[in-house]
Amino acid sequence: MNTDTTPPTPEITDRATFQAQLDELRVQEKAHTRAGDAIAAARRRLPMVEVDAATPLIGPDGPVTLLDAFEGRRQLIAYYMMWYTGRPASEQCEGCTYYNGKVRELSYLHAAGITYATLCQGPYEESVRYRDFMGWDMPWYSAQDSVETLLVGRQIGMFHLVCYLRDGDRVFETYWTNGRGVEALDNSYPLMDMTVYGRQEEWEDSPDGWPHDGSIDGGFFRTGGRPTAQWPRLEAGHSDDLGNAS
Repeated sequence: MNTDTTPPTPEITDRATFQAQLDELRVQEKAHTRAGDAIAAARRRLPMVEVDAATPLIGPDGPVTLLDAFEGRRQLIAYYMMWYTGRPASEQCEGCTYYNGKVRELSYLHAAGITYATLCQGPYEESVRYRDFMGWDMPWYSAQDSVETLLVGRQIGMFHLVCYLRDGDRVFETYWTNGRGVEALDNSYPLMDMTVYGRQEEWEDSPDGWPHDGSIDGGFFRTGGRPTAQWPRLEAGHSDDLGNAS
């Protein structure tokens, strides 16, 4: 019985052969970039739909409106975070923790007239404790009481990324996505995609024998029964008490 668990590796070749095949791949990469540019151009030409600017949210100082969440800027990108009310931090969504945790430096968005905010689908006091535990500093609101209005026609409880435009005191929705579309927030996946073993997920088209550890027990999203990014916070002495222990 073969007990060797070392994954296979690519064929070894000389530098010239390697570069020649990489040059062929670069043609595809550039085509992919141009296709992305074309999609972004089409996205900028979408129509928009009006949303009630007075839709209520809960923020650090109590009730506010969707218009307030713009913080005076022209555009708003809102991440609708999944939330399991009454559940401990260890059982909160590892995917939302992964994506939201990648959004750190907001000054460039602000300079472009864009506000980024998390609109959590759970209660404010409970969920903002999670934000603070994770060390995030993006604006945080509860959309729990308005989520059915804000996400009309979409699956409530699922994560979504939604873009809004403010025209004076009126608010319009200009784009939304979910699923893999939310990868726009991420930098780990693109870096993994450059490596020989990729994301190591089952759906990937990889050579026979390539590892698929990214599909096992939550993969890199979840480690030791928790969303992976929680461990450094715990090790630094931060409390994961959400104030909801029964």
